[in-house]
Amino acid sequence: MLHFLDDIFGFPHPDEARSDGLLAVGGDLSTARLMLAYRSGIFPWFSDGDPILWWSPDPRMVLFPSEFKRSKSLRKSIRTKGFTITQNTQFEEVMRACASAPRPDQLGTWITEEMIQAYLQLNQLGHARSVEVWLEDELVGGLYGIDLPEYKVFCGESMFSKVSDASKVCFSFLVDQLSTENYKLIDCQMYTDHLASLGAKEIARKDFLDYLKPA
Repeated sequence: MLHFLDDIFGFPHPDEARSDGLLAVGGDLSTARLMLAYRSGIFPWFSDGDPILWWSPDPRMVLFPSEFKRSKSLRKSIRTKGFTITQNTQFEEVMRACASAPRPDQLGTWITEEMIQAYLQLNQLGHARSVEVWLEDELVGGLYGIDLPEYKVFCGESMFSKVSDASKVCFSFLVDQLSTENYKLIDCQMYTDHLASLGAKEIARKDFLDYLKPA
């Protein structure tokens, strides 16, 4: 059953989502609604010009930090390519780079201007963070996502790469950082071959929701 939010602030339970994971339509991208969504295992995903769509797929793609696959080539890139990594220094630029990154399996982007402004607000409030990869003075890779430290869960949203392995180096840094902070998992939302190659796997939605409890 598809729910229409209109002026309703809350969300239906994720178990009420359709088989494709679509749960609800409408609402807004206010800070309060977005944080309620992520804390409930729900995320927005829609194209420019479409209504806001809210999703909670079953199964859910996640990465447990201890299961991250760091290949020999990635280890070599980390050692030899001269990348520099920063955090939360170019959040908006990372989002815009993710929005413009070519994705052969998608038409356009879900990272609309409205979404950029909403997530920039989340970042300014400490609810979202980015990781940036630099080669000399050029931003060549990055990722961003929603941080749920009370659950020890990081919700990855998107990443980009302008040179070989830059996004993987970025992801590797994030995994190490979250491991030191005792995070339980990285939410990757939906299956892709690329994420699977890095060690992510699908788990049942009910199991994912069990992780969204205070640590």
